[in-house]
Amino acid sequence: MQKTKIILNPIAGMNSARTKIPLIKQLMEKYNLQYELVLTERIGHAVEIAESTNPTEFPVVVAAGGDGTCNEVFNGLMRAKTAGRVIPIMGALPIGRGNDFSYAMGLPKNLEENIKILSEGYTKYMDVGKVTGGLYPDGRYFGNGIGVGFSTIVGFEAAKMKFLHGFITYVIGALKTLFLFYKAPNIRMELDEKVHTQKSIETSIMIGRRFGGAFFMAPEAINDDGLFDLCIANNAPRREMLMLIGKYMKGTQKENKYIKTKRAQKVVLSTDDGFLAVHADGETICEKGKSLVIECIPRQIEIVTRPDITN
Repeated sequence: MQKTKIILNPIAGMNSARTKIPLIKQLMEKYNLQYELVLTERIGHAVEIAESTNPTEFPVVVAAGGDGTCNEVFNGLMRAKTAGRVIPIMGALPIGRGNDFSYAMGLPKNLEENIKILSEGYTKYMDVGKVTGGLYPDGRYFGNGIGVGFSTIVGFEAAKMKFLHGFITYVIGALKTLFLFYKAPNIRMELDEKVHTQKSIETSIMIGRRFGGAFFMAPEAINDDGLFDLCIANNAPRREMLMLIGKYMKGTQKENKYIKTKRAQKVVLSTDDGFLAVHADGETICEKGKSLVIECIPRQIEIVTRPDITN
């Protein structure tokens, strides 16, 4: 029987991922799945492991961790693919903090449900985003979304909270950002061949639907249509932004007058009166950038998911 390689980040979920190992082993055996479990040892290690995995020996590579682990495995597979090699199918076990990447893959939160999904073997292809600029002049891949502005600073603040877990860290981070770091730069956006210029406190460029485990930045996004879904928040007053936070949590922000939604395959961002604070799948792309190029590459990664998922 062919094996599944599980790449597990033991410090994911505020160091709780390691405690899930016995249960993962038990469930893999319950569903008769042959596997090899590899623990990551440092930042970037999952990229190296995924990139070097032989799909003949391991047809499926599973990222066990949070968004950072998924993003690293995703980047490793894309590095191998762009080098011209055949790559494994990607799966995920969401045992991190936000788990937005696995949500973008159409996966539930429950660990046993995900291992059952692995055993059923249903797959589909998923779009890949590539952002070029900032800390990555040669580009970095992402599978959930890009946040520009507010959500990035929220992520910085959430990461500082060492004694809290889950989406509450992002809610507190959002409130702190709203009152301490609230400034919207003027951003020039080239969306395919159309140009928009406006002050924007938050621009979300999404393949998936959610950030921070609770904020539905693009509730109608489809992960294999070859297009980004953009949600652009204008320079709304603080009171309005406070109301918008609640709407983002319900995915109903589109009805607000300060919100614009767009779709595009290629997005070029630049600013000349401020800076771009940007993350991709929770990983920092730049803190004070000036320009970025973001492209959607259609249906590049084959993923294990649920057959009933619509996105």
